[in-house]
Amino acid sequence: MTTVRCVLAIAAAKNWIIHQMDVNNAFLHGDLDEEVYMKLPPGYCPKGETRVCRLRKSLYGLKQASRFVQSQADHSLFTLITATNLTIVLVYVDDILVVGNDLSQVTYFKTIISTHFKTKDLGPLKYFLGLEVARSPSGIFLNQRKYALDILTDSGLLGSRPASFPMEQNLKLSDTDGDLLPDPGPYRRLVGRLIYLTITQPDIVFAVNILSQFMHAPRVPHMTAATHVLRYIKGTPGQSIFFSSSNDMHVSAYTDSDWASCPTTRRSTTGFFITLGSSPISWRTKKQTTVARSSTEAEYRAMAVTTCELVWIQQLLHDLGISHKDPMTLYCDNQSALYIAQNPVFHERTKHIEIDCHIVRDKLRSGLFTTAHLPSSEQIADIFTKALDAKCV
Repeated sequence: MTTVRCVLAIAAAKNWIIHQMDVNNAFLHGDLDEEVYMKLPPGYCPKGETRVCRLRKSLYGLKQASRFVQSQADHSLFTLITATNLTIVLVYVDDILVVGNDLSQVTYFKTIISTHFKTKDLGPLKYFLGLEVARSPSGIFLNQRKYALDILTDSGLLGSRPASFPMEQNLKLSDTDGDLLPDPGPYRRLVGRLIYLTITQPDIVFAVNILSQFMHAPRVPHMTAATHVLRYIKGTPGQSIFFSSSNDMHVSAYTDSDWASCPTTRRSTTGFFITLGSSPISWRTKKQTTVARSSTEAEYRAMAVTTCELVWIQQLLHDLGISHKDPMTLYCDNQSALYIAQNPVFHERTKHIEIDCHIVRDKLRSGLFTTAHLPSSEQIADIFTKALDAKCV
């Protein structure tokens, strides 16, 4: 979905054409010239069976090369770049986005595809994978209003009183408090649907991340917290992210951490938020894999995770024909973490940090990005590491 957001952000800035196609039966009609085999699905044959199936049709994907170049950053992305024209094809099973700067080239591609596969031309992009797209001269709006209302309807909370924030600020959930739910199925389905809703609602990412940690054995307090998230969504079902047509295409990243925030494991939480110009394209909340000995170490590990995402975004932009000559900007509100990134000799405070974390230092030296300090009060990534009160939402 980061690729989808990135493509839409660039299309809004470049005023590119965006069309959508639907392929009947997910490429079942495409002949294969190469030999491609697949394993039999579990339970289909007796245990110990070694036979495989040979594919006669190109099932679920383009398995043969064409004039398009497959992206190494995202294998569902294909590009065709000439001296004057650029055509981008983004494939997700049987849904296709066709983006380009020349309407005739986009039309030609759709015509060629329709001669090989049974397709349906859906015209300009309006609805894709549950995402509602609205375009105006000022940019592109992306939301999941229908999806959010469906969740509220299925949960019986469409008429509930809205909440002003996603999660109580000082709420600490654990896997031992409260009674176990007699049927964990509804909780798991609800959290799974909320995870998909975070595609366009980054303000609930932290709360959903916390709730997803109790899928194995959900309890009553967990369900209560999930219901609170739904009440918050009730107040903002059509909340959108906006990709502006006025965009300098500079990548900025905001990274933050909450030290030892997990009451059970004492592991820290990493959060980052990345924009392409003024358009949000990537965000994440993730519990760190090890226990950090200090808040500085937790911040530095968060910088390492964000650096990996920036490396991937750089490759993605390159595949999309976007040249990002200036270094990206990585914002952090911890001065000590910035010093570790810039200073190769920090002795006692850094010798216990794993080598892979020092990718921050390596990429900083290579000129991929520059670091900058900003006050905690201006740290956008703060909403991805802790629950905030209504004033901050």
